[in-house]
Amino acid sequence: QVQLVESGGGLVQAGGSLRLSCAASGRTFSSYAMGWFRQAPGKEREFVAAISWSGGSTYYADSVKGRFTISRDNAKNTVYLQMNSLKPEDTAVYYCAASSNREGSSWPPDFGSWGQGTQVTVSS
Repeated sequence: QVQLVESGGGLVQAGGSLRLSCAASGRTFSSYAMGWFRQAPGKEREFVAAISWSGGSTYYADSVKGRFTISRDNAKNTVYLQMNSLKPEDTAVYYCAASSNREGSSWPPDFGSWGQGTQVTVSS
């Protein structure tokens, strides 16, 4: 298990940018693939992006492809989500998660550790 703490959420106008960070505890961070998910009010949690343990492979939901970039710094035990060209429909609580499926996954049950989430609000 790894403990995760997200930061970087906030209020931004449509077209703006935010960078989310997720700091992980423990010395085994590089053993995990990492992912970002989001949940809007009244909707189910959905996959946003994932990155393999080495950072060599990344995966994105179609809705964010070309606008969001996931990256990681294993020396800092941190994963990032750079969000550009934000839209009102990106408004949600964003969650960081860790998966022992080291090559990455978009399937929530593959992720055994979750952060508490950070709110992102995009105004029109």
